[in-house]
Amino acid sequence: MTGTSGSRSSRVRVLIVDDEPALTEVLSVAVTEAGWRPYPAPDGHSALRIARGCAPHAVVLDGMLPDLDGVQVLRRLRYENPRLPVLMLTARDAIEHRLDGLEAGADDYVTKPFSLEEVVLRLRGLLRRAGGERLPTDDSVRVLGDLVLSGETRELRRAGEPIQLTAKEFDLLTLLLDHPRQVLSKAQILDHVWSTSFDGGGNLVEVYISSLRRKIDRGRAPMIHTVRGMGYAIRPVEDGR
Repeated sequence: MTGTSGSRSSRVRVLIVDDEPALTEVLSVAVTEAGWRPYPAPDGHSALRIARGCAPHAVVLDGMLPDLDGVQVLRRLRYENPRLPVLMLTARDAIEHRLDGLEAGADDYVTKPFSLEEVVLRLRGLLRRAGGERLPTDDSVRVLGDLVLSGETRELRRAGEPIQLTAKEFDLLTLLLDHPRQVLSKAQILDHVWSTSFDGGGNLVEVYISSLRRKIDRGRAPMIHTVRGMGYAIRPVEDGR
């Protein structure tokens, strides 16, 4: 899910780190409605990979994650960006954990259950206090699972590993990432990437899809899928679990 684009506020990127999909979804909706762009991460390792790719302006971080402790994630994020605003989510009875988070450098915290309005207000305050820093201008970062593509630098990473793309591979992957989970026909791909619908173009699409698969999916859980008789779609790995 991504926010709107075009205004300065739409360039604000918020990393949301929580292992509860329903909570991540509603937080993403709230962030989008605030005019910002959400980047959800289901665990600590994913959060660190996505943060390196999208350079968030603020982070909403759950204190309890399935792999790394929230405080560990906070310390690593702060090591890479000492002034990154971080809002911690904590359980109402987790006073010791809350204190650990604040001691590790969290700027603020909210306790569960919380209102979405409170989270947005707290984030807005943190962003306002950090407003003296120049916001990154790359509004073209696309993130899906552990795949991070930057339109400004034309860099692609999966699980933190750089992947080299040709110009047309980049254009094709950008189209797929602009329509996550959506099946795109060969005709749609030809029209958007090659601006043509010439006969035999389907083979061209197959060649480039195969090339992307070799680079992105080889040795990893696949993200690019063929929907027989319909076209191609890109999906995060967790969709297939």
